[in-house]
Amino acid sequence: MSGGVEFGLVMFGAMLVLLAIRVPIGIAMLATGIVGYVTITGWAPLLSYLKTVAFGRFSVYDLSVIPMFLLMGQFASRGGLSKSLFDAANSLIGHWRGGVAMAAVGACAGFGAICGSSLATAATMGQVALPELRRLKYEPALATGTLAAGGTLGILIPPSIVLVVYAILSEQNIAKLFMAAFVPGILAMVGYLIAIAIYVRIKPDAGPANVRRSIPERLRALREVWPVAVLFVVVIGGIYGGIFTPTEAAAIGTVGSLGFAMWLGRMRWKGFLDCLAGAAEASGMIFLILLGADLLNVFLALTQMPNELAGWVVGLGLPPLAVLAAIIAIYVVLGCLMDSLSMILLTVPIFLPIVMGFDYFGLNATEKAIWFGILALMVVEIGLITPPVGMNVYIINSLARDVPMSETFRGVVPFLISDALRVALLVFFPVLSLWLVRLLAP
Repeated sequence: MSGGVEFGLVMFGAMLVLLAIRVPIGIAMLATGIVGYVTITGWAPLLSYLKTVAFGRFSVYDLSVIPMFLLMGQFASRGGLSKSLFDAANSLIGHWRGGVAMAAVGACAGFGAICGSSLATAATMGQVALPELRRLKYEPALATGTLAAGGTLGILIPPSIVLVVYAILSEQNIAKLFMAAFVPGILAMVGYLIAIAIYVRIKPDAGPANVRRSIPERLRALREVWPVAVLFVVVIGGIYGGIFTPTEAAAIGTVGSLGFAMWLGRMRWKGFLDCLAGAAEASGMIFLILLGADLLNVFLALTQMPNELAGWVVGLGLPPLAVLAAIIAIYVVLGCLMDSLSMILLTVPIFLPIVMGFDYFGLNATEKAIWFGILALMVVEIGLITPPVGMNVYIINSLARDVPMSETFRGVVPFLISDALRVALLVFFPVLSLWLVRLLAP
């Protein structure tokens, strides 16, 4: 390897050290990028680059989808749509053994479709579903593990904030990536439901059945979720149908969720300001990370590390699936140490050129990039519930302080098995993520 590649690897390692000592990811990437850039080119080129990089990055039209989807999730949560989703699902299947946990998973999928954030989905649905699971005396491991795993559906079911970031990094069409994520997202939900069914079959006392609701009660509960159904059809249906772009869909969804929250009488001026502040805070954090990633990626490009590393890997003569398996293994390890967005930003500039250098099942370049993006999203999602970090586990555990962390991690094991099986399916059957793109995309 050349000296540039070695220097790039050293600086990458230094950045991981910064992350290990709890330096925020955006700051760590900025610092690493600045030191590396100055070392190679000097201060004058760096200052010249910094004059335009912030505006150049943040003025990208497609990037405006992030704060709008975040704001839509804030309005939906404030408007009580998450509770309506859970109540409706609970009324339909809560009387099954493990049915309330299944209802929580279904509600997480529904809320993820109007939120796009795993952490927000886990926090919101944890507050809604955990009291009911406690009341019915669900096993603590199953209750907390279900909510932690269900929260991951927030980035799997479109729209997904992480997928938007991947689309920008890989220069792929956001709408096509949303289409590609739909079937894997549904598979994830179904896999989690099966995992719960098997768990309560083995341990019947872990998930007691709720009281069977009457038909009128079920209908009343279902009537409460029509705003969610309308938002989903308009936003996702509009994107898939080519009626409007993801950015336009985000704007329509934001206004729609605000309108529903106000119409239902659940939005006051203070709540509105809190929603704006929450979305602004999350957007600011993401944008800082994006800026740091930009500077880091420019530095890595100057070292030629991504291209040379990709050429070196291709030159090893390894089977393409072996290379992909190694990448997936690295993602699983990184998932134990950092959050999903950080992983995507750090690894895509390095791993994507490697994947693009191999032939996978005869896929063209666009299909390969989309397929890898969905795979990366799937594996990154696993990191949200794996020790020692497992951000979703920490969020749920903060809501259930009487449950030991080890119990929650034990509770996510069935869902991790489901995740592993789903990733294997997507690796060997790319059509699962590509058929909708081929069907609907022009």
